[in-house]
Formats: sequence, C-alpha cells, structure tokens
Amino acid sequence: MGKSLKKPSRSQTERWNSSIQSTYGTPSISLVRGKGIEVWDVDGKKYLDLLGGIATNLLGHSHPKVSAAIAKQAKELSHVSNFYSHPQVLDLAERLVKMSGDSSARVFFCNSGAEANEAALKLSRLTGRKRVVAALGAFHGRTMGALSLTGQPSKRDPFKPLIPKVVHVPYGDVKALHRKVNGRTAMLIIEPIMGEAGVVLPPPGYLKAAREICDRTGALLVIDCVQTGMGRTGNWFGFEHEGIKPDAITLAKGLGGGLPLGAMIAIGHSAQLFTAGSHGTTFGGNPIACAAANVVISEIERSSYLSLNATKGALLRNLLSPIEGVIGCRGRGLLIGIQVKDGKAKEITSKLATAGYLVNATSEDVIRIAPAFIITERQIIKFAGAFAEICEEVYDG
Repeated sequence: MGKSLKKPSRSQTERWNSSIQSTYGTPSISLVRGKGIEVWDVDGKKYLDLLGGIATNLLGHSHPKVSAAIAKQAKELSHVSNFYSHPQVLDLAERLVKMSGDSSARVFFCNSGAEANEAALKLSRLTGRKRVVAALGAFHGRTMGALSLTGQPSKRDPFKPLIPKVVHVPYGDVKALHRKVNGRTAMLIIEPIMGEAGVVLPPPGYLKAAREICDRTGALLVIDCVQTGMGRTGNWFGFEHEGIKPDAITLAKGLGGGLPLGAMIAIGHSAQLFTAGSHGTTFGGNPIACAAANVVISEIERSSYLSLNATKGALLRNLLSPIEGVIGCRGRGLLIGIQVKDGKAKEITSKLATAGYLVNATSEDVIRIAPAFIITERQIIKFAGAFAEICEEVYDG
C-alpha cells in the first residue's frame, strides 16, 4: 500500500471563505489565545485588545476565577432548560434585581442583546398599544423585531417591510420626544449612550425628560444597556447619573463575561405583564453562563471597578484628546469614541492592528474602544503613545 499523502494546509482565510457565510466579511486576523487584555494570533503575534469582544470581556481573557467557575459548573450541571430551576440562575436574578434598585423587578434571561430587545418589544405589546418610538442612529439588534427598532437605514432597508408603527426621532432631541411619544405609544426605547453609532452621548437631562414624557403618556421607557451595562460607564447600567428608573432594562454583552447571556429586567407594573407561556427561550439562564456572570459581578464589586472605570476612562480621554488628528474624544467610563479628522478612522484602525492594537472604526470618522476593566494605567499610556505615533504618520506622512 502506498504511503498516504498529507493534505496541504489551508490558510485561515481559505477555511473561513469555504465554510462560513459572509455576514461579517472575511476577518484579517485569526486569534487563538488570550490572557488578560492581550491576545495572540495564529502566527504568534501579540495584540493589546482595546475592544474586549465589543464591550463583552469585562475581566479580560481567561480570567482564572471565571475559567474556574465555568469548569466547575460544566462538571456539575451544564443545561436543564427553563422547565427547572438551578442555583446559579436564582443567584444571578436576585443580584440583578438588587442592582436595579427596585424589589419589584423581575428578570427574563436570554442569550443576546437582540433577544433582550425582542423580549422588551413583546412586553410592550401587552400594554394594548402598538406604536414604538426609537432613535435615529440607534442599534438594538439584527433580528426582525430588534432591527425594526434599529435606526440605521443601511441595516434596515434590505429587509423591509419591517414591523410597522415604529417611528425614529433624532437622538437627544427632547422636543421630538414630546411630538412623537403620546397616548398611543407602547414603548420608547433609547440607549444611555449610542455605541454602534460612534459612542454618542445625549445632552444632560435627556433621559430624565424621556422618563417624564413616558410617565405623562403611559408609554413604557425601555433603556437598552447592552453596551453600557455591567459597570462599563462607572455605574451598573449607564443611566443612573440622571436619577431615573426605567420600566425595563435590556442587558447582554458584558453580563456573561464572554459567554452568551442576555437579560430583560422589567420593573414595577411591567414586571407583571409576562405570564406563563408569554415568552421563552431554550438556553436563557444557562447554568454555565450564569456561573460566569455571578463571578463577573463579584469581581466588579470586589475590585471597585465602578469607580475605577470612571478614572481610567478619564485618563484615556485626557491622553487621546490632544493627539494630532483627533477632533474630539467622547464617552463615559471605558466606552470611548475617538473622533478623527479627514475620514481616516479605518486607516488608523488598520495601522493600529499592524502595530499590535485592536480597536474598531464605527464609521469613517470615529474609532471605538471598550477595553476590559482590568486594563492598567501602563497599558493605557502605551496605547495612547502608539495612537499618537500612528496619527503623526497618517496626518504628517
């Protein structure tokens, strides 16, 4: 018998293109390992991860306590569906109720931000109303209901017709809310900071005005905290600085510390709208994902990351703002948008990757960073230095 020939190895790009649908295009980097805020690609190149899985890996990669909790739970109980209870989901639900600041709150667990916003949309229908108001530029997910809420035409238009009676108004415009939120409105859904739109902050008082308008009209106020939540902005959800309480909060991304986990927290009367059979999901509240989330919350509390994130974010903005080519640096805590001139965001992002820094260009003008909470002052200074060098090359070269 002849000697068998080993098949020639194929590149990561070839393997991707021959097996995965092109919903995200073809990645230029293939990562194989991570530790803390650092990751390594297939060729052994090291990067500083300033994106954190898009605001997801709150404690970085391979955090020993998170890894241990996942391994322990996997050995004990990996999945039971929602026919049964288990300790991890009860612990996590009770913690989220406490974090909401209202004992009337009740939690629905799912797997992603889109699913959490779908749950909120269904919840709003149980008010007997059907009209929804959302913001232009907002991103709430890509499933058909969440996409209907999303205020970005490039994502919406190919899939029309979407759910009817959804109106989009300019973000931060209180007068527009007064005009469009009325007695027929089921829900107003807004983000405390629009992340995908380029880390856009509303003017002071906007969220408070939204709360007052919803109180007057009887519409539900839903705050999408998928990107701002779990302490990233310096408080648990990202709206607390205006002293308001929503009717529902949607969470995902950082909640699971890197595992798929979402939640819709309904408060007050809203918490009683769903009844048995109203909604469901097979994997929501999975024991392994909940075990990771419980450790993430414990570590955030133990390490005082809520206050530290505000301090670290201020340092990043102060270091990045004066750099040549930077028009402005906005955000809150460790969710930051760096606005650059001449539409050079994607070029700078590419050069940063070559230099070993992972960030994200949300548009031609804005670079988003959302690093893990464990980022150190030394790493912040190192990144700011690299950013300055690359901007000098781009704008003076």
